Parts: sequence; C-alpha cells; structure tokens
Amino acid sequence: MIEKITVLGGYDKHGNLEPVQEIDIHRGEIFGVVGPTGSGKSSLIGDIEQLAQGDTFSKRKILVNDEEPTYEDRTNPRKKMVAQLSQNMNFLADMGVGDFLSLHAKCRGASNACVDKVIKLANTLTGEPIKKDHELTILSGGQSRALMVADVAIISDSPIVLIDEIENAGIRKHDALKVLSGHGKIVMVVTHDPVLALMTDKRIVMKSGGMQKIVSTSPHEKEISKKLNKIDELMLSLREKVRMGELVEEINLEELEI
Repeated sequence: MIEKITVLGGYDKHGNLEPVQEIDIHRGEIFGVVGPTGSGKSSLIGDIEQLAQGDTFSKRKILVNDEEPTYEDRTNPRKKMVAQLSQNMNFLADMGVGDFLSLHAKCRGASNACVDKVIKLANTLTGEPIKKDHELTILSGGQSRALMVADVAIISDSPIVLIDEIENAGIRKHDALKVLSGHGKIVMVVTHDPVLALMTDKRIVMKSGGMQKIVSTSPHEKEISKKLNKIDELMLSLREKVRMGELVEEINLEELEI
C-alpha cells in the first residue's frame, strides 16, 4: 500500500537549484501542477511516472513511502505504480467496450463483475451514454476519457494517477477527480483550468523547469471552484443539446448563484 510519494527537488532548465526541495503527496490527495506553457509541468509528472532517481534532466528523485523504489518497481510492467491519463488518449483496439474491460479485469486479477461497475461509473462522467457492445474505436474523446477514469478507479491497481490537461475532454472534471481520490489514489493533475486548479488540495507552481512554490488551496478558493463547476456543467449540457440538434432557447443563469 502506497501511503505517500515524496518528490526531492533537483535543478531547473538553467541549472539552478529548485526553490522547492521536498514535497510529500499523500494517499487520497489531489495535487495540481500549474504554470505557463514550457514551465516544466510535463517534465515533473514525467519524473514521477518514471520514479526518477536523479537520472533525468532535472535530477529529481522520487521516494515511495520514504524509500527509493527498486529497479523492478521501475521497470516491471506488472508492478507499474503509475497510471497516466491525457487529453489525447484514444483507443486503437478493434474490440467492444465489454470485451476490453473483461480482458483488463482478467489481467489485473479482478472480478468480471467490475465491467458493469466501470460502465455505470463512466456514464456518470459523460453526457454521451457508453454501452457494453459499443466498439472502442467509435467512442468520442469524452467517452474515452470517462471510460479510462472509471477503469483506473475500479480495475487498475496503480496507486498514482497523473492527469495531463483534460480541460477540454468533454467529461465532468470535478466528479472525475473526486472519483479517483475517493478510491485512495494519489492524484496529480497538470492544468491551466481554474475549475480543476482550485479544487486541488495544493498546487505546485512551475517556472523555467523548476518547482517554484507550493500553494495550499484556501476555503474561499474551494467555494469559487464549486461555482465555476456549475458553469462547466451548464456548458456540458448545452454542448449535448447542440449535438442532438435541439434549440437552446433560454439559460437560467440565476440557478448558478454567482
């Protein structure tokens, strides 16, 4: 059981020591990674995915439960600790949703009963229904991301989840993060989206390839995030209406309470 990971700082793009030299991220926590384009966000989560031991450009080290991971921990696919979800993920396998989930459950040693649970959960995250007999290759981007989030939460035993910019993924982002953290995962999300950034517990601010500071999300920011999420939900419902050819004749902005 992974209770926490620790990121030990290295160097930024200019060879300067990172201002932040140690970060502990605990089981069930959601950490954001923010900063302008090119600031090193993807490099940071890349170090975590590789469980880096001073052997990447940044020279960072990742500890698991205060210990260095073994060589097998880092290289054996069966012991993979990290699952990564990105905005550009799409399925290439020519098989049905149910068959894919059954195969994954079998590989992970999980019960086949997980299949229906995954599909049910995925359908709470997207406005486009996913069915067991749907082919993977015909799923939309939003359906694919929703299915992968549910799969990681229920079937995958990877305790660390890295999410790279899913702001335009067409899913209920707030709910997706709650699902993952609620299943005891360590969740890190790279984002430019204030809805996601303000619902994290803390956020790492990146600049010039280095970790500059850690910002704890305030209670007021959490409330702002909830209000922004209502706007996000409205946009998602309007998107579905437009897709289905329905007319958008009125919007009740008073319900947003902002």
